[in-house]
Amino acid sequence: MASPWKSAWTLRPGVTYLNHGSFGPSPHAVREAQRRWSDELESDPMDFFVHRLERCLAETRDRLAKFVGCAAADLLLLDNATVAMNLVARAVELRAGDEVLLTDHEYGAVERIWRTTCERVGARVVIQPLPLPLEDPDEVVRALFAGVTDRTRLVVFSHISSPTAVILPARQICAEARRRELPVCIDGPHAVAMLPLELRELDCDFYCASCHKWLSAPFGSGFCYVHPRRRATIQPLAISWGETPGGTPSWQGEFDWMGTRDPSANLSIPAAIDFLERDVGLEAFRSSTHALAQYARGQLLQLGRQPPLTADDLGWYGSMVSVPIAPGDAHALQERLWHEHRIEALVKSWQGRRLVRVSCHLYNDERDVERLLDALRRIEREPR
Repeated sequence: MASPWKSAWTLRPGVTYLNHGSFGPSPHAVREAQRRWSDELESDPMDFFVHRLERCLAETRDRLAKFVGCAAADLLLLDNATVAMNLVARAVELRAGDEVLLTDHEYGAVERIWRTTCERVGARVVIQPLPLPLEDPDEVVRALFAGVTDRTRLVVFSHISSPTAVILPARQICAEARRRELPVCIDGPHAVAMLPLELRELDCDFYCASCHKWLSAPFGSGFCYVHPRRRATIQPLAISWGETPGGTPSWQGEFDWMGTRDPSANLSIPAAIDFLERDVGLEAFRSSTHALAQYARGQLLQLGRQPPLTADDLGWYGSMVSVPIAPGDAHALQERLWHEHRIEALVKSWQGRRLVRVSCHLYNDERDVERLLDALRRIEREPR
């Protein structure tokens, strides 16, 4: 059955797009909202930047804060999670011999940010492996914190990991970190919209996210949640006037105005929230995309005949799933899927395994998964 929401997106004819988790296109309603913001800016930039921008950004923060469960005063609107993570890397004071603890499921760019940061001062990154398959949240917490030493200064983990698409037990990890008086930074681009978020209750120190993934806001939209206890430590990457033109000085103003730029992507975040909450319904979005990911998981496990990474449970994966297949060249397989079959799906090498990651959004349906499966079977029969 064709997805009833496919027409809400402009997807290239002939392409099977199963990689929303990397680059999620926006639906028409969000793109139209961004065009309206850009038109307003271009029609009178002086009025927009000097008289309106501060209020518009505040309204966006208010709406986003309600969606992710925190106060608007806790949020910085930024370009993406990478910018947010770099802000955090500057905010955490590290000295020679200190350690930053990560899991072996982390996004490559996040690991690189922390390795680079640690190398500058003689600190080091500790990569802690998690047990497979992931089936018991308590076991995951114990495994992660087995990497803690008296030199650990920060715990960094993905709420939903990029290569393996697994949901890590964020609440339990944060609770254990607080018990040990360790600060926590969560990389959360995939969790926004895919999971209900209550950031204040989670009580992490920092939460970094892009909004162009499951929320489907425009590219160039994101945020950093900063707990009030950490607010004094975080500084902008670029020093400018310290406030929007004509604005009121505030700690957020340092980040709202890091030079002149087009704010239309972040100002369109409320339109993306409206689309999922009002037009689709969040529970309908989450249940339908998880059901499709579950279908893809089952079919790929039969095809690949490899052990799964997690239990088959909504607590471990949502709208995106990674499944091990037969060993081989991951990059070559991804290229063949695209060049020979016009299928966009992520294929990764991870911990000696070759994983196919399937991202399911509202425009996807079982026919997309079947096209992927058929292509994989053909490639398996016709190896190069």
